[in-house]
Amino acid sequence: MTDFLSSRLGLVHGVAVLIVALIAALVLITFMLLSAIFFVWLERKVSARIQDRLGPTRVGGKFGWLQTLADGLKLLVKEDIIPTNADHMLFRLGPYIALAGSFLAFLALPFGNNVVAENLNVAVFYMLAVMSSEVFGIILGGYGSGSKWALFGGMREAAQVVSYEVPRALSVLVPVIVAGTMNLNTVGSMQAGPMWDWYVFHDPFTFAAFWIFFTCGTASCKRAPFDLAEAESELVAGFHTEYSGFRWLIFFMAEYGSMFAISGIATILFLGGWHLGVLPSGADLTHYLGPVLGNIINVFVFIVKGWVLVFVMMWVRWTLPRLRIDQVMMTCLRYLLPISCVLLVGVSVWQMLAWEFPFLSYVNYLLFVGCLAPFIYVAWKLLTTSQVAPTQLMPGAWGVVQSKSYGVASKT
Repeated sequence: MTDFLSSRLGLVHGVAVLIVALIAALVLITFMLLSAIFFVWLERKVSARIQDRLGPTRVGGKFGWLQTLADGLKLLVKEDIIPTNADHMLFRLGPYIALAGSFLAFLALPFGNNVVAENLNVAVFYMLAVMSSEVFGIILGGYGSGSKWALFGGMREAAQVVSYEVPRALSVLVPVIVAGTMNLNTVGSMQAGPMWDWYVFHDPFTFAAFWIFFTCGTASCKRAPFDLAEAESELVAGFHTEYSGFRWLIFFMAEYGSMFAISGIATILFLGGWHLGVLPSGADLTHYLGPVLGNIINVFVFIVKGWVLVFVMMWVRWTLPRLRIDQVMMTCLRYLLPISCVLLVGVSVWQMLAWEFPFLSYVNYLLFVGCLAPFIYVAWKLLTTSQVAPTQLMPGAWGVVQSKSYGVASKT
Protein backbone atom coordinates (compact mmCIF):
# COMPACT_ATOMS: atom_id res chain seq x y z
CA MET A 1 0.00 0.00 0.00
CA THR A 2 2.92 2.33 0.67
CA ASP A 3 4.24 1.70 -2.84
CA PHE A 4 0.79 2.38 -4.29
CA LEU A 5 0.50 5.74 -2.54
CA SER A 6 4.04 6.71 -3.53
CA SER A 7 3.89 5.66 -7.20
CA ARG A 8 0.25 6.25 -8.15
CA LEU A 9 -0.58 9.32 -6.06
CA GLY A 10 2.89 10.85 -6.10
CA LEU A 11 3.18 11.19 -2.34
CA VAL A 12 6.51 11.45 -0.57
CA HIS A 13 7.56 8.10 0.86
CA GLY A 14 7.54 9.40 4.44
CA VAL A 15 4.02 10.80 4.05
CA ALA A 16 2.81 7.53 2.51
CA VAL A 17 4.26 5.56 5.43
CA LEU A 18 2.52 7.88 7.90
CA ILE A 19 -0.84 7.51 6.14
CA VAL A 20 -0.55 3.72 6.08
CA ALA A 21 0.39 3.70 9.78
CA LEU A 22 -2.63 5.83 10.68
CA ILE A 23 -4.97 3.59 8.68
CA ALA A 24 -3.55 0.46 10.31
CA ALA A 25 -3.85 1.99 13.78
CA LEU A 26 -7.45 3.04 13.12
CA VAL A 27 -8.40 -0.42 11.87
CA LEU A 28 -6.74 -2.17 14.83
CA ILE A 29 -8.22 0.11 17.51
CA THR A 30 -11.66 -0.26 15.91
CA PHE A 31 -11.33 -4.03 15.90
CA MET A 32 -10.13 -4.00 19.50
CA LEU A 33 -13.06 -1.87 20.68
CA LEU A 34 -15.66 -3.87 18.76
CA SER A 35 -14.17 -7.10 20.09
CA ALA A 36 -14.45 -5.73 23.63
CA ILE A 37 -18.15 -4.99 23.10
CA PHE A 38 -18.68 -8.48 21.70
CA PHE A 39 -16.79 -10.06 24.61
CA VAL A 40 -18.92 -8.18 27.16
CA TRP A 41 -22.03 -9.63 25.53
CA LEU A 42 -20.42 -13.08 25.31
CA GLU A 43 -19.34 -12.96 28.96
CA ARG A 44 -22.94 -12.36 30.01
CA LYS A 45 -24.28 -15.18 27.86
CA VAL A 46 -21.63 -17.68 28.98
CA SER A 47 -22.11 -16.88 32.66
CA ALA A 48 -25.88 -17.04 32.27
CA ARG A 49 -25.81 -20.47 30.63
CA ILE A 50 -23.30 -21.96 33.05
CA GLN A 51 -24.78 -20.53 36.25
CA ASP A 52 -28.43 -20.48 35.12
CA ARG A 53 -28.87 -16.73 35.36
CA LEU A 54 -32.22 -15.80 33.89
CA GLY A 55 -31.47 -12.13 33.23
CA PRO A 56 -28.87 -12.35 30.44
CA THR A 57 -30.72 -15.29 28.85
CA ARG A 58 -34.12 -13.58 28.75
CA VAL A 59 -33.68 -9.79 28.80
CA GLY A 60 -32.35 -7.35 26.22
CA GLY A 61 -33.74 -8.30 22.85
CA LYS A 62 -33.59 -11.66 21.16
CA PHE A 63 -29.90 -12.24 21.92
CA GLY A 64 -29.52 -9.94 24.93
CA TRP A 65 -27.53 -7.30 23.05
CA LEU A 66 -29.49 -4.41 24.58
CA GLN A 67 -27.93 -5.08 27.97
CA THR A 68 -24.45 -4.53 26.57
CA LEU A 69 -25.57 -1.32 24.88
CA ALA A 70 -27.14 -0.11 28.12
CA ASP A 71 -23.92 -0.85 30.03
CA GLY A 72 -21.85 1.12 27.53
CA LEU A 73 -24.15 4.14 27.66
CA LYS A 74 -24.22 4.01 31.47
CA LEU A 75 -20.42 4.06 31.72
CA LEU A 76 -20.11 6.90 29.19
CA VAL A 77 -22.56 9.21 31.00
CA LYS A 78 -21.70 8.16 34.56
CA GLU A 79 -20.00 10.78 36.72
CA ASP A 80 -16.24 10.34 36.84
CA ILE A 81 -15.12 10.86 40.43
CA ILE A 82 -11.51 11.30 41.59
CA PRO A 83 -10.88 10.69 45.33
CA THR A 84 -9.59 13.58 47.42
CA ASN A 85 -6.42 11.73 48.45
CA ALA A 86 -5.63 10.50 44.94
CA ASP A 87 -2.68 11.61 42.84
CA HIS A 88 -4.63 13.18 39.98
CA MET A 89 -1.98 12.70 37.29
CA LEU A 90 -1.27 9.04 38.12
CA PHE A 91 -4.96 8.34 38.64
CA ARG A 92 -5.76 9.61 35.15
CA LEU A 93 -2.67 8.07 33.51
CA GLY A 94 -3.07 4.48 34.80
CA PRO A 95 -5.98 3.31 32.59
CA TYR A 96 -4.43 4.67 29.39
CA ILE A 97 -1.06 3.00 30.03
CA ALA A 98 -2.88 -0.30 30.54
CA LEU A 99 -4.83 0.19 27.31
CA ALA A 100 -1.70 1.20 25.37
CA GLY A 101 0.14 -1.94 26.50
CA SER A 102 -2.72 -4.09 25.25
CA PHE A 103 -3.17 -2.20 21.96
CA LEU A 104 0.51 -2.15 20.97
CA ALA A 105 0.53 -5.95 20.90
CA PHE A 106 -1.86 -5.90 17.92
CA LEU A 107 0.70 -4.08 15.76
CA ALA A 108 2.79 -7.25 15.29
CA LEU A 109 -0.10 -9.76 15.28
CA PRO A 110 -0.69 -11.20 11.77
CA PHE A 111 -4.35 -11.81 10.97
CA GLY A 112 -3.60 -13.44 7.61
CA ASN A 113 -0.84 -14.08 5.10
CA ASN A 114 1.15 -10.80 5.37
CA VAL A 115 -1.94 -9.10 6.85
CA VAL A 116 -0.05 -7.40 9.68
CA ALA A 117 0.53 -3.78 10.62
CA GLU A 118 4.29 -4.26 11.16
CA ASN A 119 6.02 -7.45 10.06
CA LEU A 120 8.72 -7.72 12.73
CA ASN A 121 11.44 -10.37 12.81
CA VAL A 122 11.21 -10.30 16.63
CA ALA A 123 7.42 -10.16 16.78
CA VAL A 124 7.16 -12.76 19.58
CA PHE A 125 9.57 -10.87 21.82
CA TYR A 126 7.89 -7.55 21.00
CA MET A 127 4.36 -8.75 21.84
CA LEU A 128 5.39 -10.28 25.15
CA ALA A 129 7.31 -7.12 26.08
CA VAL A 130 4.55 -4.61 25.35
CA MET A 131 1.87 -6.77 26.95
CA SER A 132 3.97 -6.91 30.11
CA SER A 133 3.86 -3.10 30.28
CA GLU A 134 0.13 -3.26 31.04
CA VAL A 135 0.98 -4.00 34.66
CA PHE A 136 2.47 -0.51 35.03
CA GLY A 137 -0.93 0.99 34.38
CA ILE A 138 -2.43 -1.28 37.02
CA ILE A 139 0.21 -0.32 39.59
CA LEU A 140 -0.22 3.39 38.84
CA GLY A 141 -3.98 3.05 39.08
CA GLY A 142 -3.75 1.37 42.46
CA TYR A 143 -1.04 3.68 43.82
CA GLY A 144 -2.60 6.85 42.45
CA SER A 145 -6.01 6.07 43.97
CA GLY A 146 -4.86 7.02 47.44
CA SER A 147 -6.47 3.89 48.88
CA LYS A 148 -4.65 1.09 50.65
CA TRP A 149 -7.11 -1.48 49.26
CA ALA A 150 -6.47 -0.37 45.68
CA LEU A 151 -2.73 -0.38 46.36
CA PHE A 152 -2.88 -3.93 47.74
CA GLY A 153 -4.78 -5.04 44.65
CA GLY A 154 -2.20 -3.47 42.33
CA MET A 155 0.72 -5.05 44.19
CA ARG A 156 -0.89 -8.48 44.18
CA GLU A 157 -1.51 -8.18 40.46
CA ALA A 158 2.09 -7.12 39.84
CA ALA A 159 3.40 -10.10 41.80
CA GLN A 160 1.17 -12.45 39.85
CA VAL A 161 1.91 -11.08 36.38
CA VAL A 162 5.68 -10.87 36.88
CA SER A 163 5.74 -14.46 38.15
CA TYR A 164 3.65 -15.91 35.32
CA GLU A 165 5.62 -14.07 32.65
CA VAL A 166 8.56 -16.44 33.14
CA PRO A 167 6.82 -19.77 32.31
CA ARG A 168 4.80 -17.98 29.63
CA ALA A 169 7.97 -16.83 27.86
CA LEU A 170 9.60 -20.25 28.23
CA SER A 171 6.57 -21.99 26.73
CA VAL A 172 6.61 -19.55 23.81
CA LEU A 173 10.21 -20.53 23.07
CA VAL A 174 9.15 -24.14 22.44
CA PRO A 175 7.39 -23.50 19.07
CA VAL A 176 9.96 -20.81 18.27
CA ILE A 177 12.71 -23.46 18.46
CA VAL A 178 10.69 -25.70 16.16
CA ALA A 179 10.07 -22.92 13.64
CA GLY A 180 13.54 -21.39 13.89
CA THR A 181 12.21 -17.82 13.79
CA MET A 182 10.44 -15.24 15.95
CA ASN A 183 8.59 -13.75 12.98
CA LEU A 184 4.93 -14.59 13.61
CA ASN A 185 3.97 -14.28 9.95
CA THR A 186 6.63 -16.85 9.05
CA VAL A 187 5.57 -19.16 11.90
CA GLY A 188 1.96 -19.03 10.69
CA SER A 189 2.97 -19.73 7.08
CA MET A 190 5.02 -22.77 8.14
CA GLN A 191 1.85 -24.46 9.50
CA ALA A 192 -0.01 -24.39 6.19
CA GLY A 193 -1.74 -27.65 5.36
CA PRO A 194 -3.79 -30.21 7.31
CA MET A 195 -4.41 -29.95 11.04
CA TRP A 196 -1.75 -32.48 11.98
CA ASP A 197 0.86 -30.05 10.64
CA TRP A 198 -0.02 -27.52 13.33
CA TYR A 199 2.68 -27.09 15.94
CA VAL A 200 0.42 -28.16 18.79
CA PHE A 201 0.67 -31.68 17.32
CA HIS A 202 4.34 -31.45 16.32
CA ASP A 203 5.64 -33.37 19.34
CA PRO A 204 4.67 -34.02 22.98
CA PHE A 205 6.61 -30.96 24.15
CA THR A 206 4.79 -28.47 21.92
CA PHE A 207 1.48 -30.09 22.88
CA ALA A 208 2.18 -29.55 26.58
CA ALA A 209 3.62 -26.06 25.92
CA PHE A 210 0.29 -24.96 24.45
CA TRP A 211 -1.54 -25.70 27.70
CA ILE A 212 1.19 -24.10 29.80
CA PHE A 213 1.11 -20.96 27.67
CA PHE A 214 -2.68 -20.74 27.69
CA THR A 215 -2.77 -21.15 31.48
CA CYS A 216 -0.13 -18.47 31.99
CA GLY A 217 -1.87 -16.23 29.46
CA THR A 218 -5.13 -16.57 31.36
CA ALA A 219 -3.32 -15.55 34.55
CA SER A 220 -1.66 -12.57 32.85
CA CYS A 221 -5.09 -11.35 31.69
CA LYS A 222 -6.30 -11.28 35.32
CA ARG A 223 -8.94 -13.88 34.63
CA ALA A 224 -10.40 -16.25 37.20
CA PRO A 225 -9.29 -18.44 38.85
CA PHE A 226 -6.22 -16.15 38.88
CA ASP A 227 -7.96 -12.79 39.46
CA LEU A 228 -6.08 -11.87 42.64
CA ALA A 229 -6.21 -8.17 41.86
CA GLU A 230 -10.00 -8.27 41.86
CA ALA A 231 -10.85 -10.53 44.80
CA GLU A 232 -14.12 -8.95 45.90
CA SER A 233 -14.24 -10.78 49.25
CA GLU A 234 -10.84 -9.37 50.26
CA LEU A 235 -10.07 -6.21 48.30
CA VAL A 236 -13.49 -4.81 47.31
CA ALA A 237 -12.60 -4.47 43.60
CA GLY A 238 -8.83 -4.49 43.66
CA PHE A 239 -6.75 -1.89 41.84
CA HIS A 240 -9.78 -0.16 40.25
CA THR A 241 -11.82 0.21 43.46
CA GLU A 242 -11.85 4.03 43.20
CA TYR A 243 -12.55 4.16 39.46
CA SER A 244 -15.94 4.81 37.87
CA GLY A 245 -17.35 5.70 34.50
CA PHE A 246 -15.14 5.94 31.43
CA ARG A 247 -11.82 5.26 33.16
CA TRP A 248 -13.23 2.08 34.69
CA LEU A 249 -14.30 1.11 31.16
CA ILE A 250 -10.76 1.67 29.85
CA PHE A 251 -9.34 -0.90 32.28
CA PHE A 252 -11.75 -3.56 31.06
CA MET A 253 -11.18 -2.69 27.41
CA ALA A 254 -7.48 -3.35 28.07
CA GLU A 255 -8.32 -6.69 29.72
CA TYR A 256 -10.48 -7.89 26.85
CA GLY A 257 -7.91 -6.67 24.34
CA SER A 258 -5.19 -8.65 26.12
CA MET A 259 -7.42 -11.74 26.10
CA PHE A 260 -7.63 -11.65 22.30
CA ALA A 261 -3.92 -10.84 21.96
CA ILE A 262 -2.98 -13.88 24.08
CA SER A 263 -5.42 -16.00 22.08
CA GLY A 264 -3.92 -14.65 18.86
CA ILE A 265 -0.39 -15.61 19.92
CA ALA A 266 -1.60 -19.09 20.86
CA THR A 267 -3.36 -19.39 17.51
CA ILE A 268 -0.28 -18.36 15.54
CA LEU A 269 2.26 -20.41 17.48
CA PHE A 270 0.27 -23.60 18.06
CA LEU A 271 -3.08 -23.74 16.23
CA GLY A 272 -2.12 -23.15 12.63
CA GLY A 273 -2.68 -19.40 12.54
CA TRP A 274 -5.09 -18.38 9.80
CA HIS A 275 -5.10 -21.81 8.10
CA LEU A 276 -8.26 -23.92 7.96
CA GLY A 277 -6.36 -27.17 8.38
CA VAL A 278 -8.06 -28.95 5.47
CA LEU A 279 -5.82 -28.03 2.52
CA PRO A 280 -2.86 -30.09 1.26
CA SER A 281 0.48 -29.69 2.99
CA GLY A 282 2.05 -26.29 2.39
CA ALA A 283 -1.04 -24.88 0.65
CA ASP A 284 -2.65 -21.55 1.52
CA LEU A 285 -6.00 -20.12 0.43
CA THR A 286 -4.23 -17.23 -1.27
CA HIS A 287 -2.78 -19.75 -3.76
CA TYR A 288 -6.29 -20.78 -4.86
CA LEU A 289 -8.45 -17.69 -4.35
CA GLY A 290 -5.95 -14.88 -4.80
CA PRO A 291 -4.43 -12.53 -2.24
CA VAL A 292 -7.62 -10.52 -1.63
CA LEU A 293 -10.38 -13.11 -1.28
CA GLY A 294 -8.03 -15.68 0.21
CA ASN A 295 -6.85 -13.30 2.93
CA ILE A 296 -10.43 -12.23 3.72
CA ILE A 297 -11.19 -15.87 4.57
CA ASN A 298 -7.85 -16.18 6.38
CA VAL A 299 -8.64 -13.19 8.59
CA PHE A 300 -12.09 -14.59 9.35
CA VAL A 301 -10.61 -17.99 10.31
CA PHE A 302 -7.98 -16.36 12.53
CA ILE A 303 -10.54 -14.20 14.36
CA VAL A 304 -12.85 -17.16 14.93
CA LYS A 305 -9.99 -19.21 16.41
CA GLY A 306 -9.10 -16.33 18.71
CA TRP A 307 -12.73 -15.91 19.80
CA VAL A 308 -12.96 -19.62 20.59
CA LEU A 309 -9.97 -19.37 22.92
CA VAL A 310 -11.47 -16.27 24.57
CA PHE A 311 -14.65 -18.30 25.08
CA VAL A 312 -12.58 -20.98 26.83
CA MET A 313 -11.19 -18.31 29.19
CA MET A 314 -14.73 -17.26 30.04
CA TRP A 315 -15.80 -20.88 30.42
CA VAL A 316 -13.01 -21.46 32.94
CA ARG A 317 -13.85 -18.28 34.84
CA TRP A 318 -17.47 -19.21 35.44
CA THR A 319 -16.68 -22.85 36.23
CA LEU A 320 -13.69 -22.92 38.60
CA PRO A 321 -13.49 -21.22 42.02
CA ARG A 322 -10.97 -18.49 42.77
CA LEU A 323 -7.59 -19.57 44.15
CA ARG A 324 -5.87 -18.07 47.16
CA ILE A 325 -2.73 -16.04 46.60
CA ASP A 326 -0.48 -18.79 48.00
CA GLN A 327 -2.12 -21.32 45.66
CA VAL A 328 -1.68 -19.02 42.66
CA MET A 329 2.00 -18.42 43.36
CA MET A 330 2.62 -22.08 44.17
CA THR A 331 1.00 -23.13 40.88
CA CYS A 332 3.40 -20.88 39.00
CA LEU A 333 6.67 -21.37 40.86
CA ARG A 334 6.37 -24.99 41.92
CA TYR A 335 4.65 -26.49 38.88
CA LEU A 336 4.43 -24.32 35.74
CA LEU A 337 7.98 -22.95 35.89
CA PRO A 338 9.76 -26.34 36.25
CA ILE A 339 7.47 -27.92 33.65
CA SER A 340 8.18 -25.14 31.13
CA CYS A 341 11.94 -25.57 31.70
CA VAL A 342 11.64 -29.31 31.04
CA LEU A 343 9.64 -28.62 27.88
CA LEU A 344 12.27 -26.19 26.62
CA VAL A 345 15.09 -28.71 27.10
CA GLY A 346 12.94 -31.55 25.77
CA VAL A 347 12.03 -29.86 22.49
CA SER A 348 15.68 -28.93 21.92
CA VAL A 349 16.71 -32.57 22.33
CA TRP A 350 13.77 -33.67 20.16
CA GLN A 351 14.87 -31.39 17.32
CA MET A 352 18.37 -32.88 17.41
CA LEU A 353 17.07 -36.47 17.52
CA ALA A 354 14.69 -35.82 14.63
CA TRP A 355 17.70 -35.60 12.32
CA GLU A 356 18.89 -39.07 13.37
CA PHE A 357 15.51 -40.79 13.72
CA PRO A 358 13.13 -39.88 10.88
CA PHE A 359 10.27 -41.91 12.40
CA LEU A 360 9.82 -39.14 15.00
CA SER A 361 8.20 -37.04 12.28
CA TYR A 362 5.15 -39.34 12.44
CA VAL A 363 4.40 -38.54 16.07
CA ASN A 364 2.15 -35.66 15.01
CA TYR A 365 -0.31 -38.16 13.50
CA LEU A 366 -0.55 -40.04 16.79
CA LEU A 367 -1.11 -36.84 18.76
CA PHE A 368 -3.77 -35.68 16.34
CA VAL A 369 -5.67 -38.97 16.51
CA GLY A 370 -5.30 -39.04 20.29
CA CYS A 371 -6.89 -35.59 20.55
CA LEU A 372 -9.58 -36.32 17.98
CA ALA A 373 -10.79 -39.53 19.64
CA PRO A 374 -12.25 -37.87 22.80
CA PHE A 375 -14.17 -35.36 20.70
CA ILE A 376 -15.65 -38.13 18.57
CA TYR A 377 -16.64 -40.05 21.70
CA VAL A 378 -18.34 -37.04 23.29
CA ALA A 379 -20.20 -36.25 20.06
CA TRP A 380 -21.34 -39.86 19.78
CA LYS A 381 -22.60 -39.86 23.38
CA LEU A 382 -24.49 -36.62 22.83
CA LEU A 383 -26.17 -37.97 19.71
CA THR A 384 -27.05 -41.39 21.11
CA THR A 385 -28.11 -40.46 24.65
CA SER A 386 -31.89 -40.20 24.97
CA GLN A 387 -33.35 -36.83 25.88
CA VAL A 388 -35.83 -36.31 28.71
CA ALA A 389 -39.15 -34.90 27.58
CA PRO A 390 -39.76 -31.28 28.69
CA THR A 391 -42.92 -32.27 30.59
CA GLN A 392 -41.10 -34.74 32.82
CA LEU A 393 -39.00 -34.02 35.89
CA MET A 394 -35.24 -34.46 35.66
CA PRO A 395 -33.93 -37.06 38.15
CA GLY A 396 -31.40 -35.16 40.26
CA ALA A 397 -29.02 -35.64 43.14
CA TRP A 398 -31.88 -35.62 45.65
CA GLY A 399 -33.65 -38.54 44.05
CA VAL A 400 -36.67 -36.66 42.71
CA VAL A 401 -38.78 -38.96 40.50
CA GLN A 402 -42.18 -38.80 38.87
CA SER A 403 -44.88 -40.58 40.89
CA LYS A 404 -46.84 -42.98 38.68
CA SER A 405 -49.91 -43.15 40.90
CA TYR A 406 -50.50 -39.46 41.72
CA GLY A 407 -48.52 -37.67 39.00
CA VAL A 408 -46.61 -35.51 41.49
CA ALA A 409 -42.97 -35.36 42.51
CA SER A 410 -41.83 -37.43 45.44
CA LYS A 411 -38.50 -38.40 46.99
CA THR A 412 -37.11 -41.89 46.92
